[in-house]
Amino acid sequence: MAISKMELNSLPLSLFHSSSKSSWYLQSRTLSKSNLHHHWSTSFQYRYRAKSKIVNAIGELKKEDIVIVGAGIAGLATAVSLQRLGIPSTVLEQAESLRTGGTSLTLFKNGWKVLDAIGVGSELRKQFLEIQGMVIKSEDGRELRSFIFKEEDESQEVRAVERRVLLETLANQLPPNAISYCSKLTEMKNGEGETLLKLQDGTQLSAKIVIACDGIKSPVARSMGYSEPKYVGHCAFRGLGSYLNGQPFEPRVNYIYGKGIRAGFVPVSPTKVYWFVCFNSPSAGPRITDPSVLREQTLELVRNWSSELLNIIECTPDDTIIRTPLVDRWLWPTVSPPASTRNVVLVGDAWHPMTPNLGQGACCALEDAVVLVKKLAGALENQTSAEDAFRAYERERWPRIFPLAIRANLVGTLLQWDNPLVCSVRNNIVIPKLVRLGPILEHTNFEFEPLV
Repeated sequence: MAISKMELNSLPLSLFHSSSKSSWYLQSRTLSKSNLHHHWSTSFQYRYRAKSKIVNAIGELKKEDIVIVGAGIAGLATAVSLQRLGIPSTVLEQAESLRTGGTSLTLFKNGWKVLDAIGVGSELRKQFLEIQGMVIKSEDGRELRSFIFKEEDESQEVRAVERRVLLETLANQLPPNAISYCSKLTEMKNGEGETLLKLQDGTQLSAKIVIACDGIKSPVARSMGYSEPKYVGHCAFRGLGSYLNGQPFEPRVNYIYGKGIRAGFVPVSPTKVYWFVCFNSPSAGPRITDPSVLREQTLELVRNWSSELLNIIECTPDDTIIRTPLVDRWLWPTVSPPASTRNVVLVGDAWHPMTPNLGQGACCALEDAVVLVKKLAGALENQTSAEDAFRAYERERWPRIFPLAIRANLVGTLLQWDNPLVCSVRNNIVIPKLVRLGPILEHTNFEFEPLV
């Protein structure tokens, strides 16, 4: 049965909680599936325009349907996924603007599939080179093995993407004022049917759903009983080399393996090249921000390595060199807390931080976003609870996330061997004769239900 615009706008449009249970539903007549998407889109957009921007008003309570904590990759991808269904959200970001620091990240075909689903894949492809393959070398420059991605998997797509550009592209898909900056969460009280959020400036919000995308050091995850991510014994220097007149490298990933040290570089665009140097360290060490110190420490590790690598490091602007300890957290069954508590759920690094050895951190955050939003959309359609949607999200994601985190950790451990004999076996037998790219990249196969 068709519903007139006047009739549609007269319906109670918000998500309500039953007084008897923590559930949310559209308090309206049953809609056909064909009308339901139009109903969501019209109703939520109407209410969103009427909502006022969060302001720094001490003691003032702002009521929101969906609040996303953190404007990183997971948070913005979740907000954009919701927006694709006409469902607005408010994104809280503690920084004064998008945190566009950092360097680059590698996205494989599973990440690109999500970016296409939320409408930004084509825009990003125009800016970044498609990587054709990879080559592995020893520290003395000897080539150990090379691969062409399409020969192993015709559907594979690999590109290195600047984190800054990815965040800005996602943010540009959202309505003005969808992201509230300078909004640091200081307290959260998860009650029956709503969650009270208190910000550092005194602002208070009441949210029916809270999606925590607040990163590796997530205060929300900590409040839900999660331990701090564990340091894995390796640190990494990273940077983004800049060649204003054009970088000279072929579009492939270059790996260099030494003893307890490994490095790599990959072209990002016609003028930029991402690089990393990973090294063993018994502790995470002090936080260093002086770029001259970071550059010197990096060069000291690979002083006698490839001149190409050294040149890229030398051509790196100071503001793109960073040093990070590598950490992860394994979601042991029956031991780890659930991904959600009442109407609060974790997404991305806040839930499952993993080491970058498989290049799947950002890809998995993107996967989380579309899976969670699809589960929430199903809850809206079927008038079931948000808690049910969160549990369905966890059931679907856990079997993928848990083994990936372990595998990434083990790969890093194997590649960081420093025993000369073991490294010799790795370089002369394992990599040249035993390694196959197809099984290595099997984890990039990912299917999900379309958002729309």
